Amino acid sequence: MTQRCPRFLDSIAQIDAASWNSLLRDGQPFLRHEFLLALEESGCAVPRTGWTPRHLVIEDGGGRPIGAMPLFRKGHSRGEFVFDFSWANAYAEHGLKYYPKLLSAVPFTPVRGARLLVHPKADVKATSAILAKAAIDYARSERLSSWHVLFPTDDSAERLESAGLILRRDCQFHWYNHGYESFDAFLATFTAEKRKKAKRERRRVAEGGIEFDTLHGGDMNSALWDSVYPFYADTFYRHGHEPYLNLDFFKLLAASMPDQLMLKVARIGSERIAVAIFFVGADALYGRYWGAGGNYHSLHFETCYYQGIEYCIDKKLQRFEPGTQGEHKVPRGFVPTLMSSAHFVADPRFAAAIRDFAAREARGVDRYAAAVNEHVPYHRAPDEELQL
Repeated sequence: MTQRCPRFLDSIAQIDAASWNSLLRDGQPFLRHEFLLALEESGCAVPRTGWTPRHLVIEDGGGRPIGAMPLFRKGHSRGEFVFDFSWANAYAEHGLKYYPKLLSAVPFTPVRGARLLVHPKADVKATSAILAKAAIDYARSERLSSWHVLFPTDDSAERLESAGLILRRDCQFHWYNHGYESFDAFLATFTAEKRKKAKRERRRVAEGGIEFDTLHGGDMNSALWDSVYPFYADTFYRHGHEPYLNLDFFKLLAASMPDQLMLKVARIGSERIAVAIFFVGADALYGRYWGAGGNYHSLHFETCYYQGIEYCIDKKLQRFEPGTQGEHKVPRGFVPTLMSSAHFVADPRFAAAIRDFAAREARGVDRYAAAVNEHVPYHRAPDEELQL
């Protein structure tokens, strides 16, 4: 394929949905044109909120995209989940500007996925190299401090490292479906003590008269969102923050991506008391947001984790990613899973310091994941080792 010069988009609307989506291969919802467009149209990821779209596209001679990258100019580090505030502080202490910076990520979404999008008929290695060079050249030409690629797939991380970026390690907790025929079959893999605890948590919710409705986008009308959105928003308010996503965003997604948006709505009788918001991929479930209208024993574990696991078993999804952090997920069947990010730092002095920091941090993350893995609830063979 003959390549043209890379071009930068001021909005995802500057490329049609079919062309952008033709570059996606993993069945994940978060880089779909519809998702990115909803972020812009709702006003959630726009220059006013510190997210200026600069999506990168490489086209062939006929104007068809052969490569792309989600890209934003950022005026802060909020909504990223890979924390570089200490880097920004170090810049400030030396009288340098860390912001704006360049970011390749899905806003407010700490989910691993493709970041270097390449058409199946294009040369993956060559196109990836062009995308990386274009981002670095842009960062340099605009005198930006850095370019960050968050939660790339392992193969993308390798290509970014080959382009000179610094890799950074992190740990999340994911659930994996080992062909379970039922939730009870899943629990049968637990030790007796952990199995008893999980059953007790579920029983307490049921004894409270709490039932669940499973809704997909086509089942969600405006009145439903008006009733459950305050649960989501309250989770942020209680921590002193404004919600990242507004009501319009969810209504837009329910209309444009109905099959990939799923709610678990908890209720007592006809009264809705809590909601967990999920996204459904080709082979994985992604738990993203939660909120409740009161304090109900074990409801968070049931709504966000056990209900999601049951959904995966029923739909034969292979993986459940419930979000960042949270060692409390481990006793419920989630296991440590290593993630990465990649970073270009323009100033060679800071680049050297950050590269050294990332190497030391990675060793600490590896030790942490191995230590947490000793507390997973599953039966073990005597010689079983951590597989990451």
